[in-house]
Amino acid sequence: MRKLYEKPKKLWDKPRIEEESKLLEEYGLRNMRELWRMKTLLRKIRRDARSLLSKAGAAAELGEKQLVTRIKKFLVRGEATLDGVLALSTKDILERRLQTVVCRRGLANSMRQSRQFITHGHIQLNGQKVTAPSYLVSFEEETQIGWYGKPIVLAEKPEAAEEKSEEKSEGKEEKEENTEVAKEKVAEKEAANEEAQPTPVAAIA
Repeated sequence: MRKLYEKPKKLWDKPRIEEESKLLEEYGLRNMRELWRMKTLLRKIRRDARSLLSKAGAAAELGEKQLVTRIKKFLVRGEATLDGVLALSTKDILERRLQTVVCRRGLANSMRQSRQFITHGHIQLNGQKVTAPSYLVSFEEETQIGWYGKPIVLAEKPEAAEEKSEEKSEGKEEKEENTEVAKEKVAEKEAANEEAQPTPVAAIA
């Protein structure tokens, strides 16, 4: 069994640790090894691209075609070139993980919840249950993601609940304000009616 990831050359490099910690939090990764695995995969793809750029001939053209076809499958939409491959970042490949795609498609409220749904067997891909959060989803497979079995009803996000509460409060205040305005108009109308009535003349004894 060989390792699927390469460790950084400087394990205690502060800027790199801070950057990787942010990615771990943003994408709900379990540990650094998951991130290093994605980085290693991207590094190999970029290494192949650099190697092909330095070569010429039919073999290089065939290799470029195969690499571009592979990249267009799950990393780059539309036209893809070797220069574009070299410009790919770690976030580009993290966005293609099943955990991320499930969250982005609204099947989970957070990355951690998305991971939980996948590992517990609630997510299917083209009719097949998938329990690996790190599975790289192709663009064709993206539309085939759904619930495996009974759909789960998601609770409202805290932000949405707060917005609804604010809207309800604003609506209540507006209603109260309208009621006060209506009362004032009624009072003004009654006062106007009283002024318009003729003053009764005292009876002569």
